[in-house]
Amino acid sequence: MQTPIKTCFMRGGTSRGPFFNAADLPADIATRDKVLLAVMGSPDRRQIDGLGGAHPLTSKVGIVSKSAVPGVDLDFLFAQLQPDKDTVDTTPNCGNMLAAVVPFAIEAGIVAPRGDVSTFRVLTLNTDMQCDISVHTPGGVVEYAGEARIDGVPGTSAPITINFLDTAGSVCAGLLPTGRVKDVIEGIEVTCIDNGMPLVMFRAADVGRTGYESVSDLNADTELKDRIERLRIACGHAMGLGDVSSKNYPKMTLIAPPQNGGSLSTRSFIPHVCHDAIGVLAAVTVGTACVLDGSVTDGIAVMPEGKVKNVSVEHPTGEFSVALEIDPANPQNVTRAALLRTARLIMRGEAMVPAVVWDGKSGAGALNERSEV
Repeated sequence: MQTPIKTCFMRGGTSRGPFFNAADLPADIATRDKVLLAVMGSPDRRQIDGLGGAHPLTSKVGIVSKSAVPGVDLDFLFAQLQPDKDTVDTTPNCGNMLAAVVPFAIEAGIVAPRGDVSTFRVLTLNTDMQCDISVHTPGGVVEYAGEARIDGVPGTSAPITINFLDTAGSVCAGLLPTGRVKDVIEGIEVTCIDNGMPLVMFRAADVGRTGYESVSDLNADTELKDRIERLRIACGHAMGLGDVSSKNYPKMTLIAPPQNGGSLSTRSFIPHVCHDAIGVLAAVTVGTACVLDGSVTDGIAVMPEGKVKNVSVEHPTGEFSVALEIDPANPQNVTRAALLRTARLIMRGEAMVPAVVWDGKSGAGALNERSEV
Protein backbone atom coordinates (compact mmCIF):
# COMPACT_ATOMS: atom_id res chain seq x y z
CA MET A 1 0.00 0.00 0.00
CA GLN A 2 1.08 3.53 -0.79
CA THR A 3 -0.26 6.94 0.18
CA PRO A 4 -0.86 9.47 -2.62
CA ILE A 5 -0.09 13.16 -1.92
CA LYS A 6 -1.06 15.88 -4.38
CA THR A 7 1.94 17.75 -5.72
CA CYS A 8 3.20 20.06 -8.43
CA PHE A 9 6.76 19.51 -9.59
CA MET A 10 8.11 23.01 -10.25
CA ARG A 11 11.25 24.67 -11.47
CA GLY A 12 11.98 27.79 -9.50
CA GLY A 13 14.90 29.80 -10.90
CA THR A 14 17.82 27.39 -11.20
CA SER A 15 16.41 24.87 -8.71
CA ARG A 16 13.51 22.44 -8.86
CA GLY A 17 11.48 20.11 -6.70
CA PRO A 18 7.98 19.13 -5.58
CA PHE A 19 5.64 21.69 -4.02
CA PHE A 20 2.92 20.73 -1.57
CA ASN A 21 -0.07 22.38 0.04
CA ALA A 22 0.70 22.20 3.78
CA ALA A 23 -2.81 20.86 4.38
CA ASP A 24 -1.90 17.73 2.39
CA LEU A 25 1.10 16.83 4.56
CA PRO A 26 1.31 15.45 8.10
CA ALA A 27 0.98 18.08 10.80
CA ASP A 28 3.60 16.32 12.92
CA ILE A 29 7.02 17.60 11.85
CA ALA A 30 8.87 14.32 12.39
CA THR A 31 6.33 12.41 10.28
CA ARG A 32 6.35 15.16 7.64
CA ASP A 33 10.13 14.92 7.34
CA LYS A 34 9.92 11.15 6.88
CA VAL A 35 7.39 11.75 4.11
CA LEU A 36 9.67 14.26 2.37
CA LEU A 37 12.64 11.89 2.58
CA ALA A 38 10.51 9.15 1.01
CA VAL A 39 9.25 11.48 -1.71
CA MET A 40 12.77 12.57 -2.66
CA GLY A 41 14.42 9.15 -2.29
CA SER A 42 16.93 10.17 0.38
CA PRO A 43 19.29 8.96 1.67
CA ASP A 44 20.75 7.62 -1.55
CA ARG A 45 23.26 9.50 -3.67
CA ARG A 46 21.28 8.68 -6.83
CA GLN A 47 17.89 9.18 -5.13
CA ILE A 48 16.82 6.34 -7.40
CA ASP A 49 13.64 5.61 -5.40
CA GLY A 50 12.27 9.16 -5.40
CA LEU A 51 11.93 12.48 -7.18
CA GLY A 52 15.32 13.90 -6.17
CA GLY A 53 17.84 14.75 -8.86
CA ALA A 54 21.02 13.49 -7.12
CA HIS A 55 22.24 17.05 -6.46
CA PRO A 56 21.57 19.59 -3.69
CA LEU A 57 19.99 21.99 -6.23
CA THR A 58 17.45 19.34 -7.18
CA SER A 59 16.86 18.00 -3.66
CA LYS A 60 14.54 20.79 -2.56
CA VAL A 61 10.91 20.94 -1.46
CA GLY A 62 8.42 23.80 -1.16
CA ILE A 63 5.48 23.78 1.27
CA VAL A 64 2.86 26.52 0.91
CA SER A 65 -0.28 27.60 2.73
CA LYS A 66 -2.56 30.59 2.98
CA SER A 67 -1.19 32.94 5.63
CA ALA A 68 -2.91 34.04 8.81
CA VAL A 69 -0.45 36.93 9.25
CA PRO A 70 -2.09 40.33 8.63
CA GLY A 71 -1.00 41.80 5.31
CA VAL A 72 0.56 38.53 4.13
CA ASP A 73 -1.04 36.30 1.49
CA LEU A 74 1.04 33.12 1.60
CA ASP A 75 3.33 31.28 3.99
CA PHE A 76 6.26 29.39 2.45
CA LEU A 77 8.44 26.79 4.12
CA PHE A 78 11.52 25.69 2.20
CA ALA A 79 13.07 22.29 2.93
CA GLN A 80 16.59 21.41 1.84
CA LEU A 81 17.32 17.70 1.56
CA GLN A 82 20.57 16.01 0.59
CA PRO A 83 20.88 13.05 -1.77
CA ASP A 84 22.95 10.89 0.57
CA LYS A 85 21.70 12.08 3.98
CA ASP A 86 18.52 11.63 6.00
CA THR A 87 18.30 15.33 6.93
CA VAL A 88 15.50 17.81 6.23
CA ASP A 89 16.81 21.31 6.88
CA THR A 90 14.20 24.09 7.21
CA THR A 91 16.65 26.65 8.61
CA PRO A 92 17.92 28.36 5.43
CA ASN A 93 15.95 30.11 2.72
CA CYS A 94 16.02 29.52 -1.04
CA GLY A 95 15.35 32.44 -3.34
CA ASN A 96 15.17 30.21 -6.41
CA MET A 97 12.41 27.98 -5.05
CA LEU A 98 10.73 31.16 -3.81
CA ALA A 99 10.11 32.11 -7.44
CA ALA A 100 7.73 29.15 -7.83
CA VAL A 101 5.64 29.84 -4.71
CA VAL A 102 3.00 32.08 -6.31
CA PRO A 103 2.68 30.01 -9.52
CA PHE A 104 2.18 26.90 -7.38
CA ALA A 105 -0.32 28.62 -5.07
CA ILE A 106 -2.41 29.65 -8.06
CA GLU A 107 -2.14 26.21 -9.71
CA ALA A 108 -3.17 24.57 -6.42
CA GLY A 109 -6.10 26.94 -5.86
CA ILE A 110 -4.68 28.36 -2.64
CA VAL A 111 -5.04 31.89 -4.05
CA ALA A 112 -6.81 33.33 -7.10
CA PRO A 113 -5.19 35.49 -9.81
CA ARG A 114 -5.47 39.28 -9.54
CA GLY A 115 -5.65 40.56 -13.09
CA ASP A 116 -3.01 40.36 -15.79
CA VAL A 117 -0.21 40.67 -13.23
CA SER A 118 -0.80 39.14 -9.81
CA THR A 119 1.26 40.34 -6.85
CA PHE A 120 1.19 38.48 -3.53
CA ARG A 121 3.07 39.05 -0.31
CA VAL A 122 4.89 35.92 0.81
CA LEU A 123 6.30 35.16 4.24
CA THR A 124 9.20 32.71 4.27
CA LEU A 125 8.83 30.91 7.58
CA ASN A 126 12.43 29.67 7.57
CA THR A 127 13.83 33.16 8.13
CA ASP A 128 10.70 35.22 8.89
CA MET A 129 11.35 37.23 5.71
CA GLN A 130 8.67 38.89 3.60
CA CYS A 131 8.71 39.72 -0.09
CA ASP A 132 6.31 40.78 -2.83
CA ILE A 133 6.22 38.42 -5.81
CA SER A 134 4.63 39.43 -9.13
CA VAL A 135 3.57 36.83 -11.69
CA HIS A 136 1.97 37.27 -15.13
CA THR A 137 -1.58 35.85 -15.10
CA PRO A 138 -3.39 36.96 -18.29
CA GLY A 139 -6.86 35.48 -18.56
CA GLY A 140 -6.66 34.22 -14.99
CA VAL A 141 -3.96 31.59 -15.57
CA VAL A 142 -0.25 31.55 -14.85
CA GLU A 143 1.77 32.45 -17.92
CA TYR A 144 5.02 30.52 -18.20
CA ALA A 145 6.05 31.49 -21.76
CA GLY A 146 7.85 34.77 -22.20
CA GLU A 147 11.05 36.54 -23.16
CA ALA A 148 12.83 36.68 -19.78
CA ARG A 149 16.13 34.84 -19.68
CA ILE A 150 18.14 33.84 -16.62
CA ASP A 151 21.55 32.25 -16.77
CA GLY A 152 21.57 28.60 -15.76
CA VAL A 153 18.17 27.87 -17.37
CA PRO A 154 17.77 27.10 -21.08
CA GLY A 155 15.43 29.18 -23.23
CA THR A 156 13.17 32.00 -22.07
CA SER A 157 10.14 32.27 -19.78
CA ALA A 158 7.70 34.78 -18.37
CA PRO A 159 9.34 37.12 -15.85
CA ILE A 160 8.72 36.79 -12.11
CA THR A 161 9.72 39.80 -10.03
CA ILE A 162 10.74 39.36 -6.40
CA ASN A 163 11.00 42.45 -4.22
CA PHE A 164 12.57 41.57 -0.87
CA LEU A 165 11.31 43.76 1.96
CA ASP A 166 13.69 42.95 4.82
CA THR A 167 16.56 40.54 4.38
CA ALA A 168 19.26 41.75 6.78
CA GLY A 169 20.08 39.14 9.42
CA SER A 170 17.92 36.38 7.91
CA VAL A 171 19.61 33.67 10.00
CA CYS A 172 22.33 35.54 11.88
CA ALA A 173 21.79 38.25 14.48
CA GLY A 174 22.30 41.02 11.93
CA LEU A 175 23.73 42.07 8.58
CA LEU A 176 27.31 41.84 9.89
CA PRO A 177 27.13 39.09 12.52
CA THR A 178 30.73 39.56 13.72
CA GLY A 179 30.13 43.29 14.15
CA ARG A 180 32.81 44.07 11.56
CA VAL A 181 32.78 44.46 7.80
CA LYS A 182 36.02 42.49 7.52
CA ASP A 183 37.74 39.92 9.73
CA VAL A 184 40.84 37.77 9.58
CA ILE A 185 39.88 34.15 10.31
CA GLU A 186 42.15 31.15 9.78
CA GLY A 187 44.68 33.63 8.35
CA ILE A 188 42.31 34.78 5.57
CA GLU A 189 40.56 38.14 5.19
CA VAL A 190 36.81 37.49 5.06
CA THR A 191 33.54 39.39 5.07
CA CYS A 192 30.90 37.53 7.08
CA ILE A 193 27.53 38.86 6.01
CA ASP A 194 23.84 37.91 5.98
CA ASN A 195 21.44 39.86 3.78
CA GLY A 196 19.15 36.96 3.00
CA MET A 197 21.76 34.20 3.20
CA PRO A 198 24.63 33.72 5.68
CA LEU A 199 27.73 34.07 3.55
CA VAL A 200 31.50 34.09 3.98
CA MET A 201 33.24 35.98 1.19
CA PHE A 202 36.97 35.90 0.54
CA ARG A 203 39.35 36.66 -2.30
CA ALA A 204 40.21 33.67 -4.48
CA ALA A 205 43.80 34.92 -4.66
CA ASP A 206 44.10 34.59 -0.89
CA VAL A 207 43.69 30.81 -1.18
CA GLY A 208 45.96 30.54 -4.20
CA ARG A 209 43.25 30.36 -6.84
CA THR A 210 42.17 32.66 -9.69
CA GLY A 211 38.43 32.56 -9.02
CA TYR A 212 37.86 31.66 -12.68
CA GLU A 213 38.31 27.89 -12.32
CA SER A 214 35.61 25.60 -13.70
CA VAL A 215 33.03 24.02 -11.40
CA SER A 216 34.42 20.55 -12.10
CA ASP A 217 37.97 21.64 -11.29
CA LEU A 218 36.90 23.22 -8.01
CA ASN A 219 34.84 20.19 -7.02
CA ALA A 220 37.89 18.01 -7.66
CA ASP A 221 40.18 20.31 -5.65
CA THR A 222 40.15 18.43 -2.35
CA GLU A 223 42.92 20.55 -0.82
CA LEU A 224 40.92 23.73 -1.41
CA LYS A 225 37.65 22.17 -0.23
CA ASP A 226 39.26 20.97 3.00
CA ARG A 227 40.67 24.44 3.62
CA ILE A 228 37.32 26.09 2.88
CA GLU A 229 35.55 23.73 5.29
CA ARG A 230 37.98 24.57 8.08
CA LEU A 231 37.37 28.24 7.37
CA ARG A 232 33.60 27.73 7.27
CA ILE A 233 33.52 26.02 10.66
CA ALA A 234 35.64 28.78 12.22
CA CYS A 235 33.47 31.49 10.63
CA GLY A 236 30.32 29.75 11.84
CA HIS A 237 31.43 30.25 15.44
CA ALA A 238 32.46 33.85 14.72
CA MET A 239 29.01 34.53 13.20
CA GLY A 240 27.19 33.21 16.25
CA LEU A 241 25.93 30.13 14.39
CA GLY A 242 27.66 27.59 16.62
CA ASP A 243 28.93 24.34 15.14
CA VAL A 244 27.98 24.46 11.45
CA SER A 245 29.68 21.19 10.48
CA SER A 246 26.31 19.55 9.83
CA LYS A 247 24.54 22.69 8.55
CA ASN A 248 24.06 23.96 5.00
CA TYR A 249 25.22 27.45 5.92
CA PRO A 250 27.14 29.67 5.83
CA LYS A 251 27.78 29.40 2.11
CA MET A 252 31.35 30.07 1.00
CA THR A 253 32.06 32.46 -1.87
CA LEU A 254 35.35 33.05 -3.65
CA ILE A 255 35.52 36.44 -5.37
CA ALA A 256 37.70 37.84 -8.14
CA PRO A 257 37.62 40.85 -10.49
CA PRO A 258 34.89 40.65 -13.16
CA GLN A 259 35.74 39.02 -16.48
CA ASN A 260 32.70 39.76 -18.62
CA GLY A 261 31.61 43.32 -17.88
CA GLY A 262 29.90 42.55 -14.58
CA SER A 263 30.56 43.83 -11.08
CA LEU A 264 32.67 40.91 -9.81
CA SER A 265 33.23 37.21 -10.42
CA THR A 266 32.15 34.53 -7.94
CA ARG A 267 32.48 30.84 -7.22
CA SER A 268 29.99 29.74 -4.58
CA PHE A 269 30.20 26.59 -2.45
CA ILE A 270 26.78 25.45 -1.10
CA PRO A 271 28.58 24.66 1.16
CA HIS A 272 30.62 21.62 0.03
CA VAL A 273 29.75 21.54 -3.66
CA CYS A 274 30.61 24.36 -6.06
CA HIS A 275 27.39 25.88 -7.45
CA ASP A 276 26.97 25.91 -11.23
CA ALA A 277 25.61 29.43 -10.78
CA ILE A 278 24.84 31.29 -7.53
CA GLY A 279 21.80 31.26 -5.27
CA VAL A 280 19.32 34.14 -5.39
CA LEU A 281 19.83 35.30 -1.82
CA ALA A 282 23.55 34.63 -2.03
CA ALA A 283 23.63 37.04 -5.00
CA VAL A 284 21.71 39.62 -2.96
CA THR A 285 24.18 39.20 -0.11
CA VAL A 286 27.21 39.42 -2.44
CA GLY A 287 25.77 42.59 -3.97
CA THR A 288 25.27 44.05 -0.50
CA ALA A 289 28.91 43.43 0.40
CA CYS A 290 29.88 45.35 -2.72
CA VAL A 291 28.31 48.55 -1.35
CA LEU A 292 29.93 48.25 2.08
CA ASP A 293 33.13 50.25 2.44
CA GLY A 294 35.96 48.14 3.74
CA SER A 295 34.61 44.72 2.70
CA VAL A 296 36.76 42.17 0.89
CA THR A 297 35.22 43.41 -2.38
CA ASP A 298 37.13 46.71 -2.14
CA GLY A 299 39.44 47.04 -5.09
CA ILE A 300 37.76 44.12 -6.85
CA ALA A 301 34.11 45.03 -7.48
CA VAL A 302 33.22 47.46 -10.26
CA MET A 303 30.21 49.42 -9.05
CA PRO A 304 27.89 51.92 -10.80
CA GLU A 305 27.09 55.35 -9.44
CA GLY A 306 23.66 56.39 -8.14
CA LYS A 307 21.17 55.57 -5.40
CA VAL A 308 20.09 52.35 -7.11
CA LYS A 309 23.00 50.00 -7.68
CA ASN A 310 22.54 47.39 -10.38
CA VAL A 311 25.06 44.75 -9.35
CA SER A 312 25.94 42.11 -11.92
CA VAL A 313 27.28 39.06 -10.10
CA GLU A 314 29.21 36.84 -12.50
CA HIS A 315 29.14 33.09 -11.87
CA PRO A 316 30.29 29.96 -13.75
CA THR A 317 27.33 29.85 -16.15
CA GLY A 318 26.63 33.56 -16.64
CA GLU A 319 25.57 36.43 -14.39
CA PHE A 320 22.89 37.36 -11.88
CA SER A 321 21.74 40.97 -11.68
CA VAL A 322 20.44 42.44 -8.42
CA ALA A 323 19.00 45.96 -8.02
CA LEU A 324 19.93 47.40 -4.62
CA GLU A 325 18.49 50.69 -3.39
CA ILE A 326 20.72 52.65 -1.06
CA ASP A 327 19.62 54.90 1.82
CA PRO A 328 20.92 58.40 0.91
CA ALA A 329 21.40 59.20 4.60
CA ASN A 330 23.44 56.04 5.14
CA PRO A 331 25.21 54.80 1.99
CA GLN A 332 25.96 51.46 3.67
CA ASN A 333 22.28 50.72 4.35
CA VAL A 334 20.44 48.74 1.66
CA THR A 335 16.72 49.59 1.80
CA ARG A 336 15.47 47.38 -1.06
CA ALA A 337 16.65 44.39 -3.06
CA ALA A 338 14.83 43.36 -6.22
CA LEU A 339 15.55 40.72 -8.83
CA LEU A 340 14.14 38.83 -11.78
CA ARG A 341 13.53 35.06 -11.82
CA THR A 342 11.45 32.61 -13.84
CA ALA A 343 9.59 29.41 -12.99
CA ARG A 344 7.72 26.60 -14.73
CA LEU A 345 5.23 23.91 -13.83
CA ILE A 346 6.87 20.67 -14.97
CA MET A 347 4.39 18.07 -13.71
CA ARG A 348 1.28 17.83 -11.56
CA GLY A 349 -0.07 14.70 -9.96
CA GLU A 350 0.48 12.60 -6.87
CA ALA A 351 3.68 11.68 -5.11
CA MET A 352 3.46 8.17 -3.69
CA VAL A 353 4.96 7.28 -0.31
CA PRO A 354 4.89 3.87 1.39
CA ALA A 355 1.99 3.56 3.82
CA VAL A 356 4.45 2.47 6.52
CA VAL A 357 5.91 5.99 6.31
CA TRP A 358 2.51 7.71 6.45
CA ASP A 359 -0.95 6.23 6.02
CA GLY A 360 -2.52 9.59 5.18
CA LYS A 361 -4.90 9.32 8.14
CA SER A 362 -2.74 10.52 11.02
CA GLY A 363 -3.62 14.15 10.53
CA ALA A 364 -2.62 16.82 8.04
CA GLY A 365 -2.49 20.40 9.13
CA ALA A 366 -1.62 24.02 8.55
CA LEU A 367 1.90 25.27 8.02
CA ASN A 368 2.97 26.74 11.31
CA GLU A 369 6.63 25.85 11.66
CA ARG A 370 9.15 28.58 12.35
CA SER A 371 12.78 27.66 12.58
CA GLU A 372 14.80 28.38 15.68
CA VAL A 373 18.36 29.42 14.96
